[in-house]
Amino acid sequence: MIQSVLVANRGEIARRIFATCRRAGIGTVAVFSDADALSPHVTEADAAVRLPGNSPADTYLRGDLVIEAALLAGADAIHPGYGFLSENAEFARAVHDAGLTWIGPPAPAIEMMGSKVESKKLMAAAGVPVLAELDPDAVTEADLPVLVKASAGGGGRGMRVVRELADLPEQLEGARREAQSAFGDPTVFCERYLETGRHIEVQVMADWHGTVWAVGERECSIQRRHQKVVEEAPSPLVEAVPGMRERLFEAARLAAKAIDYEGAGTVEFLATGRADTDGGDFFFLEMNTRLQVEHPVTECTTGLDLVDLQLQVASGLALDADSPAVSGHSIEVRLYAEDPAQNWQPQSGPVHRLALPGSAVEFDVLRTPGIRLDSGVVDGSTVGVHYDPMLAKVISFAPTRTQAATRLATALGRAQIHGLRTNRDLLVNVLRHPAFLAGDTDTAFFDTHGLDVLAQPLASAATERLSALAAALADAAHNRDVATVDSTLPSGWRNLASAPQCKTFTGTGGDVEIRYLLTRYGLKAEGFDDVSLVSATARHVALDVAGLRRSFEVSRYGDDVFVDSALGPVSLHAAPRFTDPSAVVAEGSLLAPMPGSVIRVGAAVGDPVTAGQPIVWLEAMKMEHTIKAPASGVLTELSVTVGTQVDVGTVLAVVEAAHAEGES
Repeated sequence: MIQSVLVANRGEIARRIFATCRRAGIGTVAVFSDADALSPHVTEADAAVRLPGNSPADTYLRGDLVIEAALLAGADAIHPGYGFLSENAEFARAVHDAGLTWIGPPAPAIEMMGSKVESKKLMAAAGVPVLAELDPDAVTEADLPVLVKASAGGGGRGMRVVRELADLPEQLEGARREAQSAFGDPTVFCERYLETGRHIEVQVMADWHGTVWAVGERECSIQRRHQKVVEEAPSPLVEAVPGMRERLFEAARLAAKAIDYEGAGTVEFLATGRADTDGGDFFFLEMNTRLQVEHPVTECTTGLDLVDLQLQVASGLALDADSPAVSGHSIEVRLYAEDPAQNWQPQSGPVHRLALPGSAVEFDVLRTPGIRLDSGVVDGSTVGVHYDPMLAKVISFAPTRTQAATRLATALGRAQIHGLRTNRDLLVNVLRHPAFLAGDTDTAFFDTHGLDVLAQPLASAATERLSALAAALADAAHNRDVATVDSTLPSGWRNLASAPQCKTFTGTGGDVEIRYLLTRYGLKAEGFDDVSLVSATARHVALDVAGLRRSFEVSRYGDDVFVDSALGPVSLHAAPRFTDPSAVVAEGSLLAPMPGSVIRVGAAVGDPVTAGQPIVWLEAMKMEHTIKAPASGVLTELSVTVGTQVDVGTVLAVVEAAHAEGES
């Protein structure tokens, strides 16, 4: 039996696997890059081994270093998690050659599924329905739209939708760069793009003795940049279409048996149809020869610990003849440090606080209705630029789909998420959307219902103003607490009537100016005639609003203020009283939206440029980001070259806008 497991991964997935190992009495070993030296997964392991460097290529993708770490720490098995080396057949062989147990499928199975091009041919031969592959050099207008995909890897890297034939060469080039960077293989191919397809996948589990389970299906149709955002089990489409589940399960078992599969894996399909129509056709996309990010929803609806099953299968134990029954409904959302309203721009920086209301289960199967949190960060963690910006997976389980969605939306809406901008508001809006609740989800969900609408803040403009008032009153209470002179006097106290206290915050809708006086008769705040103060401390403010008492939790980190209430979460920035001249940048400046590395520049100083023309390409968090000219004019300054590392807010270039004739 396995005694000690090294997890060749980081963050949330490493912590998830460690949790099962601890419950099973198995020792744990972590590996970490320099950027992850203080990561929670490092401190939670029994032992940890440093992989020098920061980039994945220097650390988590170095199979030789990972195996050396396992031998050094005395581990007898390696679990790859997902991503990085999890679908690397050469690494799986090297683990075996080192005398260690590989907690994953056989290397030949990984190899056969490693190429999306070859795997489709294999699946077609096995009787699994597939979408025909298109040669990128032979795509015609009649084939459009097409999807460019990396042959190796997944997660949306190296994937582009092309609707105009003229755009194909540029998109192919970009996809190849991303694929090379993420997977070390620039091979890409094309296939017909189904605008409103449904992403359905089947969890399989197979042992060494010939038993193959189709454990259950998941639907992962709501995606951004071809990366899943909301996942659920069971699928509302499959539930609605008679006989579809049986056909899916049979196809998944055929796929697993065709490659003599062992362990946990996922067979992914693209399906057609709606929950309120017959439909139900599906096509093989790929097989992920590893554990999936969204595995918790299958765990919650089956009662299985899939990681524990992986350990058992790797130890040679046999599965029962039949897989367990599915009951209830589970929904998972991926909480990302990103700004959906700004083209899903990833964020980096500190996570001051991440807390869900009530008592959420961490890294364990929900056997009764509730909320589960699988996270790679804790309070005080920092999200860097080297890895994916996912903060956590939040999972609900309930008897019905509507209950699971309601429970999850409420937990997210009431969560304290302080620090980075996240996609939290978008997730809650999706979970509460009538189309989602009706099961009408597909891969075009954001386009259909409007990303601008779905990304709207949970808190209204009125709530933001009320929260700013609470923040101002909490700040005044804090000032009283730390005052060294006359600390018992009310904030802003004068012998005679004076001008009101004034505090300005920047919120989602712009600047919010709060002007108030604390008098012997109570609070007098301009624009808040129906609001009276009940109590105020540095952390908690209670206000009476038109006869309703409202409570606000106020947290301040430097100039950043976070106000949490039942009305919705509000993020504010306390504006400085005076402008710092050094913070002013020239008009037409192109600023780095995130830390990253410059991988390409598209113009030189003195070149004429047009509005929207790409000027600089940044690579950050495993994705390319294009910085475009804000207006037509002349590039008067270029501060970076290829390879330059930049911080957020760095001036990359300056475009001097062209003036209309006769304008001075």
